[in-house]
Amino acid sequence: MKFRPCIDLHQGVVKQIVGSTLTDGDDAPATNFQAEKPARWFAELYRKDNLTGGHVIQLGQGNEQAATEALAAWPSGLQIGGGITLDNCSEWIDKGASAVIVTSYVFHDGVIDKDRLIRLSDKVGKERLVLDLSCRKKGADYLVVTNRWQTFTREKVDFALMDELSKHCSEFLIHAVDVEGMCRGIETPLVELLGRWDGIPLTYAGGIRSMDDIRTIGDLGRGRMDYTVGSALDIFGGSYLKYADLVRQS
Repeated sequence: MKFRPCIDLHQGVVKQIVGSTLTDGDDAPATNFQAEKPARWFAELYRKDNLTGGHVIQLGQGNEQAATEALAAWPSGLQIGGGITLDNCSEWIDKGASAVIVTSYVFHDGVIDKDRLIRLSDKVGKERLVLDLSCRKKGADYLVVTNRWQTFTREKVDFALMDELSKHCSEFLIHAVDVEGMCRGIETPLVELLGRWDGIPLTYAGGIRSMDDIRTIGDLGRGRMDYTVGSALDIFGGSYLKYADLVRQS
């Protein structure tokens, strides 16, 4: 288990946002933190501490320049997500991304578009494709959500889905959207579910606020599930966890 750092971009600025408040409309999302430092500063920090496998997520439009600068600052050290398609995936790899992260392009019109998935995997290579299975609870199930986490698909996060998708990608990134940015603790039932699956690497995000949460992820994930921390972290204005402590633990 290791710490995967993140750089979340909104309107070109590094921010920590409450995931469920991000919409396509004009309303500003609830924001826990807005950085004065540029995205490349965070990428340079992660490079200095040799933290690999982190991700840059573009939340909407206006983030391409900041994302490009971050990738240039830590080439092959960061993955990139947000607006990735068959047309631009290779461009992001050329800019220095270690992998592209995809949700909406593959989960199209509420279901998996197998043709898009296969073509994308073939183009960048399975080893450079990460699928984002970020999800929200609906009834008893966790359903994959797209379009800035606002649109429910009909795809349930379960072993059958992960078994099928893992044939075409190298990792899963999974945000528990209902607790994302709230610093209220992890979505334990989701972590339990993910921890029982034996397959490709998983990274969990959402609600982490303490070392107890991280230990729980380690226990339920049997040491195989990585994690990322946002709003609780001191470099993002948080008061619950120190970046230096997570670096030492990784």
